Amino acid sequence: MEKTVSVPITYSCSKDHQKIYQYWFNFADSDGDGRLTGNDATKIFAMSNLSRPELKQVWALADSKKQGFLGLTEFITAMQLIALAQEGHEINSALLKNAAVLESLNLPVMEGLAALQATNVSPVKEKLEGNGTAELQSNPLVKLSKRKSAKKSLSSVAPVTSVTDGLKRLYNEKLRPLEVTYHFNDFGSPLLTNSDFDAKPMVMLLGQYSTGKTTFIKHLLGCSYPGAHIGPEPTTDRFIVVMSGPDERSIPGNTIAVHAEMPFTGLTTFGGAFLSKFECSQMPHPLLEHITFVDTPGVLSGEKQRTQRSYDFTGVISWFAAKCDMILLLFDPHKLDISDEFKRVISSLRGNDDKIRVVLNKADQVDTQQLMRVYGALMWSLGKILNTPEVVRVYIGSFNDKPVNEEAVGPIGKDLFEKEQDDLLVDLMDIPKKACDRQINELVKRARAAKIHAYIMSHLKKEMPSLMGKAKTQQRLIDNLEDVFSKVQKEFHLPAGDFPSVEHFREVLKSGYKIDDFEKIKPKLIQAVDNMLGYDIPELLRNFRNPYE
Repeated sequence: MEKTVSVPITYSCSKDHQKIYQYWFNFADSDGDGRLTGNDATKIFAMSNLSRPELKQVWALADSKKQGFLGLTEFITAMQLIALAQEGHEINSALLKNAAVLESLNLPVMEGLAALQATNVSPVKEKLEGNGTAELQSNPLVKLSKRKSAKKSLSSVAPVTSVTDGLKRLYNEKLRPLEVTYHFNDFGSPLLTNSDFDAKPMVMLLGQYSTGKTTFIKHLLGCSYPGAHIGPEPTTDRFIVVMSGPDERSIPGNTIAVHAEMPFTGLTTFGGAFLSKFECSQMPHPLLEHITFVDTPGVLSGEKQRTQRSYDFTGVISWFAAKCDMILLLFDPHKLDISDEFKRVISSLRGNDDKIRVVLNKADQVDTQQLMRVYGALMWSLGKILNTPEVVRVYIGSFNDKPVNEEAVGPIGKDLFEKEQDDLLVDLMDIPKKACDRQINELVKRARAAKIHAYIMSHLKKEMPSLMGKAKTQQRLIDNLEDVFSKVQKEFHLPAGDFPSVEHFREVLKSGYKIDDFEKIKPKLIQAVDNMLGYDIPELLRNFRNPYE
């Protein structure tokens, strides 16, 4: 399709205005950490003399990612919105896309700011002079960092200035000890690192070879990327992570997996055979500043092809699925058959059903009548594998840079494809805005899974004899793992859908674990996670919500 792909908005601003906004931002940033929290921002926003409802809308649009703070870019957006409101415009995001309006936009009028700057007194620092750190100490988020030791001074703990910072701290202090004690990382996903929380949202593309995965990414970027190969044969034989970087280059898998600042260290568990088939493609691009793409090898058919892979392909897909914000399953009208390997891959996405979107690509290769039949066959095939009562969202189109084949689809088909592409692009562009919500969702989901895992492990430990017959008892417990899950579910009143796969759990137990070495249940660890879910996370969200609510 010949269509310009919109990217997350980067608001235009003259260099002179940028310098002034930078000066204002540094002036308002009370602790110099490059982040304006709600407390900092409300003091400088008040100088605009806008109404509270107007400033509420300004914050909502500027902090679109719901991070709970404004960086310099978001601050400039807020200042532009304030200037627009002062000129009589109704505040909305559409104004910020209007280049003509922005080019003629004046600086906002901030009453009293010039006088304060002349005396070099920050409106935030001025308030803190009277009460020192009392305001910080009263913040419940700071108390989170102090609970381990009452003797720990506030200055020795990095302040929590965003929702992401709070989630990191809660994970490390509340959830990680439970995961380590009961080896949750061996049975579930690897332990999280700070880079996992800081990573940009990821979109993974899955499908058989020649369904247009690489072309889809190129279409969104509007250009090729290092390592991209396109052809009718299986050209992409490796996992390629396409992400933002200062220049165009490819980084080998072994190098990227040991890079502590990137969220791929957990891939080392899949060994050198996989890492040799993994690479990172970096390039400067406005879209990649907000989203990272994961291009995958084409899924093959037949047992023979599957056994030729020298690494756990399904396991790698499952690892990426847990970290991705969206999973796109691409199909071709001429490749609707779902192979054995593809079934295993789709099954490995269990627990991530809300992230799955289906794309029927190259749809202009068939006429309207054939397309209806293809769509019906695709839905029937997916219904048998996904095993969910909800209908999966399917986008129909031809996601490449070529004009639509109107001879096949006609003018109605062309209009349909353009609307479908717009819907998919809107879905993609919303990902950065929803990233913070997704982090919270994933952490809550992980905490529930870790709790259930701890209950299962402690129950297995309790069933073991103290002296004789340990080997036979362990084998019996492994063989009857379904009964163990059922007992744990009834004892603790847990939902059956939150339990792990019995087969996977059994395989890990058989890999050399001794049940007798497991830990008994530790109520303090469970209580810490319950407190995190019931109090700490809601309190975190309350402290970093829109300050004008």
